[in-house]
Amino acid sequence: MNTKKFAVIGHPIGHTMSPFIHTELFRLNDIDAVYSVVDVDPAALDTEIPCLLRELDGFNVTIPFKSAVIPYLSSVEGVAKEYGSVNTVRSSDVSGRTTDPTGFLRALDAADISLKGRVAILGAGGVCRVFAGEAARAGCAITFGVLESDRPAAQTIIHEIRQYHPDVKAEIVNIAALSGDFDLLVNATPVGMYPKTEAMPVAAELLPHCKAVFDAVYNPEQTKLLQTARNAGCQAQGGMPMLVWQAAAAQEIWLGVTFDAAEVEQVITHATAYMNEHFTASK
Repeated sequence: MNTKKFAVIGHPIGHTMSPFIHTELFRLNDIDAVYSVVDVDPAALDTEIPCLLRELDGFNVTIPFKSAVIPYLSSVEGVAKEYGSVNTVRSSDVSGRTTDPTGFLRALDAADISLKGRVAILGAGGVCRVFAGEAARAGCAITFGVLESDRPAAQTIIHEIRQYHPDVKAEIVNIAALSGDFDLLVNATPVGMYPKTEAMPVAAELLPHCKAVFDAVYNPEQTKLLQTARNAGCQAQGGMPMLVWQAAAAQEIWLGVTFDAAEVEQVITHATAYMNEHFTASK
């Protein structure tokens, strides 16, 4: 049996949890496969992508190539078309998909968090399109909390979402002025990420007005936002489950395998322990 080969590509690409997570997932289904990390020079995409498609059975895509890879693909499937973003490429048919929405939704499900009602999304970066798009698909009213410098980016996201969900209710407010009651608060900023773990993207006073909080930051495991949210009585979920479920969904695309929630929960636990050992101050 030939060893299958997969990788994640990006630039710059340093510490990443992807090889550990995928190796753990391969083991669950007895898949003979290896997973590597490839730093691709943006100026060399024309030569690098065809080589990767020949040499690998598939690959994941991270910043800054989630949109840049699309012209090299034969097809873009599912909601990847809507988001203009691909994070999973299958070499056999040169197709691209995104597993970001699957990771997000399964992470919410694992924490028994419903995507409904009023949703506040902090930030206006690339992953915000996924969070906002899935909220719009679920019929939610969306409030973007952003810095003034990010207001144009948030306006662009709203414009793009309305191409597919024309009736979505969406507004933009300064993140410091965010107020009101929310069914879900989503942190899509890097605020609170290791090593600046004492920071929070919003004031603690807002959290008692939120039923649930999802923090896309996965390092540390317990961000100050999550700790404060739980103390305020919120349901809360961190970013590691989304990361692992994204990877599981990618393997479903590449290999046709399936995973149950209990298996993935074990991988989440192992990945969190690995992160705490290798990528935090406690190592």
